[in-house]
Amino acid sequence: MKPKNDKDGVELTPNHNADRIEEINKNINSEVLELYDVYSYRHAAAILKSSFPNELNEIEQALLKFRITIMDIASPGGNESVIPKQFSEYLRPCNWLETRIQGDLIIRVSEQSEEVLSTGKLKKHKLPDKPPIILENYIDGHKIDYVKGRVALDMEWNSKDQTYDRDLYAFRMFHECGVISVAVLITRSEKLNQIFDVTPLRKKDGSIDCDKEGNPKFCKQKYGASTTWMGKLLYRLNAGRHGGCPVLVFGIKPSVITDWEE
Repeated sequence: MKPKNDKDGVELTPNHNADRIEEINKNINSEVLELYDVYSYRHAAAILKSSFPNELNEIEQALLKFRITIMDIASPGGNESVIPKQFSEYLRPCNWLETRIQGDLIIRVSEQSEEVLSTGKLKKHKLPDKPPIILENYIDGHKIDYVKGRVALDMEWNSKDQTYDRDLYAFRMFHECGVISVAVLITRSEKLNQIFDVTPLRKKDGSIDCDKEGNPKFCKQKYGASTTWMGKLLYRLNAGRHGGCPVLVFGIKPSVITDWEE
């Protein structure tokens, strides 16, 4: 998977909308910074550190415990593989819950008439209120995998890259409705591409997956450019698709692969 430019919907670096690296380094565990690419938008890192230190600590502990192998990467399973499930094992016992919001929109209409007095002045008369208009399920279907208090978290390992639009819109809606103050998204760093290029895919029985000619297939066919990796996420964050919601991003680097050697 070769890096592309922003015309292809890919960006490998944050733009001016992101927070400075000094702010990130000040608020994020140094051990985590060694294992992950970390980007912060709208001061997400600072908000977590100052206002939600317990939630940030639990996230960082989950990130520090997270480890995968070459076989984990090469085995079938997509976003339902053993890789994203690790975060459920770490976070669910700490009361990080799958959360969905729903809501009706109530519209109240007020009217007033005007009377021209003999003096030429206008006198306003408030009319009886009309029955409210109720748009049921105006907010519906917005779900986030992990929410604790006012902090939201999602993990995307290998879905279609459009999944980011769903995640960011959900973050934005939760934030605008006053349910959360900050969001976290964990995904693949582009630094994993070097591994995908040389690692053969595996079948369910552990054997190497080959094409009709007997040549091994490689992981780059599985983790393609249109799946959930950092280049596709930063493009959306740089464009501001998260709205006013602060978002902290962790990109999984080769450092967490226990049996990978450069």
